[in-house]
This record gives sequence, C-alpha cells and structure tokens, in this order.
Amino acid sequence: MTNVERTAALEVGDLATERRVVVCCGPGGVGKTTVSATFALQAARAGRRACVVTVDPARRLADSLGVESLPNTPALVEGDWPGQLFALMLDTKGTFDDLIARYAATDEQAQSIRSNRLYQNLAGALSGTQEYMAMEKLYELTEEGAYDLVVVDTPPTRNALDLLDAPRRLTRFLDNRLFRALLLPTRVSMKALGVATQAMLRTISRVAGAEIVQDAVTFFQAFQGMEDGFRNRASAVRDLLADPATAYVVVTSPRPDALEEATYFAAKLADTGITPAALVVNRVHPKFLRSRAPLPETHPGTTLGVLVDNLLQLEALADREQTAYAELVTRVAPAPVGRVPLLRTDVHDLASLGLVADNLFGPGPGSATSDVG
Repeated sequence: MTNVERTAALEVGDLATERRVVVCCGPGGVGKTTVSATFALQAARAGRRACVVTVDPARRLADSLGVESLPNTPALVEGDWPGQLFALMLDTKGTFDDLIARYAATDEQAQSIRSNRLYQNLAGALSGTQEYMAMEKLYELTEEGAYDLVVVDTPPTRNALDLLDAPRRLTRFLDNRLFRALLLPTRVSMKALGVATQAMLRTISRVAGAEIVQDAVTFFQAFQGMEDGFRNRASAVRDLLADPATAYVVVTSPRPDALEEATYFAAKLADTGITPAALVVNRVHPKFLRSRAPLPETHPGTTLGVLVDNLLQLEALADREQTAYAELVTRVAPAPVGRVPLLRTDVHDLASLGLVADNLFGPGPGSATSDVG
C-alpha cells in the first residue's frame, strides 16, 4: 500500500469512526453488501456500537457475517472487538405494521388497517414501499440512540435513488388530489360528494370492481387522522438524509458496466446536492511491481519466463482497471478512494470480512492482508 493509498484508507476509515450514518450505494453485484458490513465491523473494532441494515432479500449480509439468518430487529453478532456489531434484514411489511401501530390513535384502528385486504396486498409490493420502509428503519435506529453508527446497504443503483427520494414521494402522495379524493368519502357522506368525485369512483368501480373500491374506501377510512404523523416522519427522515453526519459511499468494481452505473449514480447524487464522502472500488487486481527496477532477463518457455510474463499481464490488467475508474474518481473528487483487492475466496465469514476491512481501511494489529488473488 502506497502512502497515497494509505492516506485514503485512513480517510475512508474515518467514516466508520466519526459519522452517524453511512449509506452504501452503487450497482448490483459489486460487493456492496460486503462493504456495508465492513464499515460496521470497522466501527465495532474502534469501540463503537454499530448496526448494519440490508434491504436485499438475498442472504448476502448473513453470509458475510457468518450467521444463519437475520431478523427485522437488530441481532448481535459475536466477535473479538471492543465495540458491538448488530445486523438486521429489512422486513418491509413488518416495518410498515410497526409504523401503523405507532401512528394509529387506538389499537382498534391499527388492527383495522392491518386486516384490510388492500393493505395486506400493497404493504410489501407497492412501488416505493420498500425504499421508504428502509429509510423509516434507518430513522428508527438513529432516533432510539442505541447506536453510534448505522450503515445502510441499499438496492442496486437506480432503486437506491428511489430509496433516497422515498420520504419526498410519500409526502407528495399524501398531498395528491387522488389521495384526498379517496379520503373524502370517509369524511362526508357519499351524497355530499361532488359530481366529479362520484364519477371517478364509479369509473374505478367499473374497471377494478366495486369490491376493490370498497376495500380502498375502508382502508382510507381506517387511515383517517394518521396523515400528519406520516408526513412529519417523512420530513424528519429527509432531514436525517441531508444531515452532515450522514455519509454516502459509492461502491463499484472495475467492470465497465459497474463503472457506468456508478458514474450515473454519482451524477444523480450531485444533482441533489449530495457529495459522496468516499468511493470504494472492490475486487481490484493488485499491482505487484512497486519499483522501477528492471525485471530479470528471461527466455521464452522457461519457468521464470512464464512467471514474468504472467506478472506483466497482471500489471497491464491492473493499469487498465485504474484507467477505467479514473473518470469516476474525478466525479467524486475530492472524496478519498478506497480499494479492495480481488481475494482468493468469497467473503463468507467474519475472518474473511476482517480481511476486507484490513485491505479497505489499512491493516490493524495482528492482521494479514496478503490473501489476494
């Protein structure tokens, strides 16, 4: 690790030890979940109490932490570090149920909503619901004050942008004319509705069926009085996402498609006024030639000749990768760039996760960082 790389590693590591929230974003298939878990692990190594959240329904986070499964509430991951490490896998409907219970005026109102067929069908499948519930879980964990750091592992790039905009979209939905029109039958009698609203409901009934419309009206009737709670909560979540203590880390790999997606994401973040706090390039082919000393003369076909030829090919590949992500580095400047080399094995337990941490943040006491492919 060069002095420049060592300085960048320390700066990236500062995010785990100094920030309150780290949001890991980027393309799919680049090891984003592993990097998210690594930030939480680094915080625990520094004596902090950290929790990592994934919205990925796959088992990647559980696999990275070497556990069988993860619940919707923080589960302690045992390890030899001075701090504490917790992890959870988002259960969208379970989180929505908890939110309904929080803002319902009575237990009866909460139960009425949870038993409504429209709610049961939409709570886990409606576009944007997963994204908003992820932000709700983030807010819940930070507000309860039990954690020094919360790390969020987001969906692949374009969905992650939806996740960051979820609180704003919820507010727009609550202020939408259609939402208010559907809520209106719960506040006045059908006879008192305007002609346009009655016509709209009749049209929906013909297309979707009267039963579905009745379920919708019943749902909004049960929902009455809770709009302000959801609206205020969404506003608080937006404030948290814009807080200087929240850091956004763009995670990618040297693959051309991944770099294209990450560049797109960095540009979109810039459009919203967010500057990434770091760029992490994962699975980078390492460079072995650190000096300009000439290589020994070899003869083609000899063992030494083959080894030197392979070494030169690896160096050329590493140079091509570095050139490929150089443009992305300029997109996130002046953020530090962390690099994780391609490892010999997949990350499947705490030991291999610790190896990623050593390579990303710099080696800790007693660590080994030579297990590269």
